[in-house]
Amino acid sequence: MLKNSPSEHPQFGFFDLMQQLDPNHELLALANVLNWQALETAFSELYSHTGRGAKPIRLMAGLLILKQLYNLSDDAVIEQWRMNPYFQAFCGETTFQTSQPCVSSQLSIFRKRIGTQGVERIFAFSVELHGKAAEEKTVLVDTTVQEKNITYPTDTKLAIKIINRLNKLAKQHGIKQRRTFVKEVKELRLKSRHFRHPKVRGKARRALKRLRTIAGILLRELQRKLPAEVLKAQEEHFALYQRVLSQSPKDKNKIYSLHEPDVYCVGKGKDHKPYEYGSKASVVSTLKSKVIIGVVSHDVHVHDSKTLEPALTHAHQHRETPIDLAVVDRGYRGAQQYVDTEVLLPKPPLKRDNEYQRRKKRVLCQKRAGIEPIIGHLKQDFRLSKCRLKGTDGDQINLLMAACAWNLRKWMVAFFLLEFRGVLLGIYWIGDLNEPQLGEETKIIAILFVYHKQDR
Repeated sequence: MLKNSPSEHPQFGFFDLMQQLDPNHELLALANVLNWQALETAFSELYSHTGRGAKPIRLMAGLLILKQLYNLSDDAVIEQWRMNPYFQAFCGETTFQTSQPCVSSQLSIFRKRIGTQGVERIFAFSVELHGKAAEEKTVLVDTTVQEKNITYPTDTKLAIKIINRLNKLAKQHGIKQRRTFVKEVKELRLKSRHFRHPKVRGKARRALKRLRTIAGILLRELQRKLPAEVLKAQEEHFALYQRVLSQSPKDKNKIYSLHEPDVYCVGKGKDHKPYEYGSKASVVSTLKSKVIIGVVSHDVHVHDSKTLEPALTHAHQHRETPIDLAVVDRGYRGAQQYVDTEVLLPKPPLKRDNEYQRRKKRVLCQKRAGIEPIIGHLKQDFRLSKCRLKGTDGDQINLLMAACAWNLRKWMVAFFLLEFRGVLLGIYWIGDLNEPQLGEETKIIAILFVYHKQDR
């Protein structure tokens, strides 16, 4: 049997969102508890009072939250906002809008405007939603790698990119070059393929040496022929090119990307991915409620033991009571000397510990593994697997927004379960399963719930 067509039902104010949407939807409930007024007060100081009017702060902040909450790109979240009335209501709209709220580049401008401090405020609000659950005295701490959106780095790729950049710069300023080496670079690129194969290794090594020679020739030629003001503007880039061309495989602090020079290599001992290129990220969550209360993106590659102090410092900024115990893994050996908080990691029991203390420490070390699925969800569901934002500030912003999305998702799930439990308890105590507004699935679950309570 076919259902009635929507056109056969009477329409009453379709464009009025508040009359059409479910007021108990978790996204609308989240919009009602977030302190939008505090965000507008804090961010309004960053705007000028002249020129073209800017987009509302709640709209831009809401788009940033929705982007991370539903794992969308800047373009996708704007397109979804145009089609999804709940997205529009979350961002403060009262009537349904059929046009796009802004262009995707304005989200990038808004992130640069508020910076890491502004994103810190949004993250702080996500922690405040959980109240006392964020004040647990025992926390779990772990580090992961936030990979950068760069190609797999090789010396050949970097040398070819430098050559292409130099040729483009010469053409842009009208410099007549003696040679551009375009045809030879194409041949050398083919010789560098499969450079790990034993039969091709020597040929690839000689091709790389020639590519570096060509890049040096072009670089010195432009240094001689470019105007003084252009040469001064390109001085930083030329220094970076010279550093890339002179680095060797065993050097420390190598350059792995020209547009992301702060990226460093991290080896976590994974069989499927021995090396990851990005930045280390520390995550601090509570033991029982699993609320993320602190995250830090580390600009330099340091040992895990030295990452604990900034991670706990950031966590203390979003809570009133101090942390008594931090449970970590064996990678944090020696971290106790850098922090005042007690640190617990798996190790042989102390002779002075009684049986209760040994069992308690063993259970806490077993529960430490609870932070691993949190990191997995941050990577798979909240855009932490690959950072597409520029620079070290982009790493910190992406990490903060991913943690914020995790906290908000936990609140939404708790709200949904609380509401659903209230419906079931109401049905159980009232005993009325003939309510017309209840769906068939809800009635079936309620009946099973009643039988389960009776069996107990």
